[in-house]
Amino acid sequence: MRIIKKIVRILFFHLRIWKYKTLSDCERIVGVPKLYMPLLLSGKGKISFGDNVQIGVTAAHYTYSSYNYILAFGENSEVSVGNNVVMANGASIQSASKIEIGDNVMIGINCFLVDTDGHDLDPQKRMTGIPKSSQITIKKNVVIFYNSVVLKGVTIGENSVIGSCSVVTKDIPPNVFAAGNPARVIRNL
Repeated sequence: MRIIKKIVRILFFHLRIWKYKTLSDCERIVGVPKLYMPLLLSGKGKISFGDNVQIGVTAAHYTYSSYNYILAFGENSEVSVGNNVVMANGASIQSASKIEIGDNVMIGINCFLVDTDGHDLDPQKRMTGIPKSSQITIKKNVVIFYNSVVLKGVTIGENSVIGSCSVVTKDIPPNVFAAGNPARVIRNL
């Protein structure tokens, strides 16, 4: 049984992690996260990791089938991940300007943080226009539960919790539980 577990670990963890490291094209990376599943780092911007950053959770969904993705699109784009952060399976972060994640943050399965509209909203400029972008700030001790989306210009205050399947379109104050689409404060913590 041990040999089978070793073979599975090599095939489904180590080789996949190596594959996505090989596919990553971001050259401005600071820090080294602990990889428990593949991580694709892309873009011309800067991606920095603090101490004890964990990418992936082996005892969670999509362990064998997904990967995490961080994009710092342009040369001035930046993704900054603090200390003791956990980014669960299938989570994606895409920055055109800046996304800052504080210490002790937990980002759940399939969460998506994006600081831009992706395309201009004007139909005449959708293919050629420059989309709007605004910094996302996730303060320390925040938990964002699975399948949630955090959109451009949002700040989530310290110690707050975002419920599953939420879409965060506006700032969330510190020490609250917020959920829904769009996310709203449900109660104080």
